Amino acid sequence: MSTKSRRNLEKVVEIGLHGGVETNKGVAGERIVGFPVFDDVVLVVFAANGVDSRDQILHAHLAVNVYGVCNSQEQGFSSFTISSYSYSSTLIKPYEWRYIRVDLPPWFSSMSLALETDVDVDLNKITNASVSSLPMICFREGSPPIPDVYNTSLSGLVMDYISNGSFVGTQNLQNSEKCYPMQKNIWLRATNEQISPGTWYFGLFNGIGPIRTQSKMINRGSSYSFSGNISVEGCTTSMMLGQSCNQTVNTLSCNDSYNLTGMGKNVITCRNANGIVCHEDDGPKIFSLDVIRIAEELVITAANVTFNGTQTSNSTGLMCYARHGASPLEKVYDFSGVISEAPLVIQLPKTGRWYITVQPIDNSSRSERVRINGSRACYLLEWQVLQCPVGKAGLNCTFERYTLQTVLRRNPSVPFESNYVPITRNLSPISTNFPLEPLLSNSSTSDNTWTFFLLDIPSGATGGNIHFHLTSNTKINYEIYARYGGLPSLTNWDYFYANSTSNSKGSMFFKLYDSNEEKINFYIVYVRGGTWSLGLRRINPTNSSGQTSVSLSLERCPQKCFSHGSCQSILDTSGLALYSYCDCDRNHGGFDCSVELVSHRGHIRQSIFLIASNAAAILPAYWSLRNKAFAEWILFMSSGTSSALYHACDVGTWCVLPFRVLQFLDFWLSFMAIVSTFVYLSTISEASKRTIHTIVAILTALMAETGPTRPKNIVYVISIGAAALLVGFLIEFSTRLRSFSFSREFHLNLLVTRETIKGWFDNIIKTIRKRLRWGFFLAGFIVLAMAAVSWKMESTETYWIWHSLWHVCAYSSSFLFLCSKTILGSSENERSSDVSYELTRQDSFTGGEQRSVR
Repeated sequence: MSTKSRRNLEKVVEIGLHGGVETNKGVAGERIVGFPVFDDVVLVVFAANGVDSRDQILHAHLAVNVYGVCNSQEQGFSSFTISSYSYSSTLIKPYEWRYIRVDLPPWFSSMSLALETDVDVDLNKITNASVSSLPMICFREGSPPIPDVYNTSLSGLVMDYISNGSFVGTQNLQNSEKCYPMQKNIWLRATNEQISPGTWYFGLFNGIGPIRTQSKMINRGSSYSFSGNISVEGCTTSMMLGQSCNQTVNTLSCNDSYNLTGMGKNVITCRNANGIVCHEDDGPKIFSLDVIRIAEELVITAANVTFNGTQTSNSTGLMCYARHGASPLEKVYDFSGVISEAPLVIQLPKTGRWYITVQPIDNSSRSERVRINGSRACYLLEWQVLQCPVGKAGLNCTFERYTLQTVLRRNPSVPFESNYVPITRNLSPISTNFPLEPLLSNSSTSDNTWTFFLLDIPSGATGGNIHFHLTSNTKINYEIYARYGGLPSLTNWDYFYANSTSNSKGSMFFKLYDSNEEKINFYIVYVRGGTWSLGLRRINPTNSSGQTSVSLSLERCPQKCFSHGSCQSILDTSGLALYSYCDCDRNHGGFDCSVELVSHRGHIRQSIFLIASNAAAILPAYWSLRNKAFAEWILFMSSGTSSALYHACDVGTWCVLPFRVLQFLDFWLSFMAIVSTFVYLSTISEASKRTIHTIVAILTALMAETGPTRPKNIVYVISIGAAALLVGFLIEFSTRLRSFSFSREFHLNLLVTRETIKGWFDNIIKTIRKRLRWGFFLAGFIVLAMAAVSWKMESTETYWIWHSLWHVCAYSSSFLFLCSKTILGSSENERSSDVSYELTRQDSFTGGEQRSVR
């Protein structure tokens, strides 16, 4: 790059960092445009000559370079691109959706998402009524987002545009999700300080609500397309962290476990491998530790603490921030404490990697602790991981813990479905239930008696649902708590059920069904892969004498879609994950097909309207049969019959043929009936009619096969019919003109005689006027326009009434068009003879005049 171009580039970057956009010229005359993207980064675009619009530059497929403006401390970082996915333009029709999956390894530094859509949403015009059809983007950690599990509200929708700040405070997004209105251009960059490693899902929706899963004969509305790219950057070594890979992570080395005397606990101790660590003026220190399996307690302590070579005092201290899966910040962390005063105790920690940050602070003011930057703090950091023996759990290791065995269901059409039973029980492989009482922890007078069950969800089963079903012959005295990655407690759980009024109902991913005092039935929806823990807390253990049975399973669709739909399993956009959903029938919708969208009475009413309205085909069929137009009679009868059979199948009454075949026949024969009516109005030869019918049959068959429900089809059909009628008239008139025999002298006389030309045109107009009954013809066009309006007005909710009106109007217009044709009889033959006689007379008279001249 030349010196001049570099100076221009530096100017663009400087102005772009302050939120502006600068345009300069390069050495080759190209434009250099800078766009602010995120903190300290500007998107610099080199545009070729002739590209002047800023929007053109932003949206064109140009090569771009991202230049980071880094300070002297950040220039030494080392990162590389872990993965990059490009998504070509994809169309999302109304009430359809797509999922995009992104895998973030533990050493990732940032994730960048760039999406370009053709959506233009005005936040000020969004109302509660329009949310159901609003294009939106949702994201969730661990499993796909699903914003409409409950049909009453959308608690995850944020009425703002998505931005980098949307990822702040996303520590618990495996239990919830965030949704934002879709926008035209989205550019996001989330760092490892904002989100945790693992699997993240982005969901792109074009309308939500119960109607999203309802089977629809038509699917009309606004569609949008998207294209984009996702890239993941990572640090070259796992010892580095931070969005710029410039933070060193100190790994704690762990000794062999040993038994804690008198408590029956296994203790794993970890300490800094470099011994005592000291803080100079280089900011906080970051440490990491992996919790391999379920643990009861994590203890973080600091020993041999000194400040500037002296022992700690009340005015100074060490602040510790702990966070699971990501580097903790001063305002984003899971646990915190002054470890120079007391150990930081984390009860029932999650499995996986933990990060802690230690920072010297001024502890003199209890209301606000301030960093100390000018002192030398030294300490020895130690961790202890306390774990119970196999089969035991709880802080005192007094509760029972069972690892459940996975029993796969033999159903190849529904993958990843399984039952879970305790390994310690000798149960039949086909058994789906197990008794609870023999597995309970020892009873006591305390209400805090727990029994824990661990189950593993395969990573490929993400998008399935945990089904918990408990039944008893007496009043249930249990509370159920569920948690991912660690044991649950009264204060630390993801989902819970205490009774019918105290539970996680209303949570985005907790679906409670018919539960009462003797039965508990709920689903944890779209669970993430990994270890899940279920804790049963027994209440009043001394007053329990009933028998309790538990069923625990992984299912693809809740309640088997209530037998109102079928369970479909498809891959996400990346092709890496399988998720399932209910494809409901015409009368039901919702996540599990439990929402009745059409009542039984409404179903009968819609069936009668859609089927009986095809009786209007009798009108044009009767006229065709009476006038011996047998081909048209067969076509109208076939069209009406196939339409009635198709709608009988569509509403779920009876399917005489496969649905796809009936749909094709209905639309194809309907299109053919309309076009053939126009062709019939002309009086061309049978050979010409057969030619036009063949062409029309091919065109309408393609329309019925490729997109039968497109709103523009009615325009295409009317245009084809009008074109066929025009071609028929042209063929007819050209044939009539060729049938006249003109002498050379008469032809010359005709060219110079104005009255003769005027008479010729008058004859054509009279023929057209006498050919059609224009009252019927205009009435046919009016009714056909009503049919076009009915077609255009069809929507998912009002389809039945408008489509029934379409049947009546379409067949009635054909009947009126048929009635508008004048049947030629003897009068026409007489007029033809008179015309021939007149022409012969004129020819004889001309010849006589010529002879007299000679």
